Amino acid sequence: MTATMPTTSTEPAAGAALLRVENIDVYYGAVRALCGVSLDVRKGEIVTLIGANGAGKSTTLRAISGMIRPRGGSIRFGGEEITGVPSHKLVRMGISHVPEGRGIFANLTVAENLGLGAYARHDRARVADDRERALHLFPRVRERLKQVAGTLSGGEQQMLAIARALMGRPQLLLLDEPSLGLAPLVVRKIFEIIREINAQGTTVFLVEQNAHMALTIANRGYVLQTGHVIKADAARRLLEDPDVKKAYLGG
Repeated sequence: MTATMPTTSTEPAAGAALLRVENIDVYYGAVRALCGVSLDVRKGEIVTLIGANGAGKSTTLRAISGMIRPRGGSIRFGGEEITGVPSHKLVRMGISHVPEGRGIFANLTVAENLGLGAYARHDRARVADDRERALHLFPRVRERLKQVAGTLSGGEQQMLAIARALMGRPQLLLLDEPSLGLAPLVVRKIFEIIREINAQGTTVFLVEQNAHMALTIANRGYVLQTGHVIKADAARRLLEDPDVKKAYLGG
């Protein structure tokens, strides 16, 4: 039996906005990467952000997780203003970010990578429980605990990156392009596990170029184009939207 993520009285009620992004602008030097982006992620949802390369998807996640600071707008998590809060503090607040490219520590073992995912925690018993939960979700990771992480396959590294993020016991899991560079069979497995993570109580905000897979597992979706949100709807409706089909679903 797998453990479920606990809830506390300070967490938003089911269906409430866990994350609210309002009118954020992000610049890289003089280049405006995000232009008044607004979106929300409700507790218990999987929400996806789709769009072409260079649309600003990864920048949106980096702004939410404190890796870059918006020049304007507001980001709130659990009703609390977090715009400009450093990443390490956001981890303690309940936000974990799996970046594009996975960001594992290649020279450390798989077990050491998992341990670093819980660096901010002092509840050792619960850390052990969460480690077991992550290994239950990712049996391939369990098989390779003593292996140096840099020797894993691409799919195994992605599994490790997600497992490591879960060690922070996040309320909100940010996933950036989890299917990137992976074989179709591995992609299907990763998306099955994302759905299971959500079913166990973790809210997921997913950035993904594989729009069909993302919209298939998501509750709602946003479409980002050149730094602007141009569509927002239930995922099932976006799957049927003629513009979305033409631009992102090969139809």
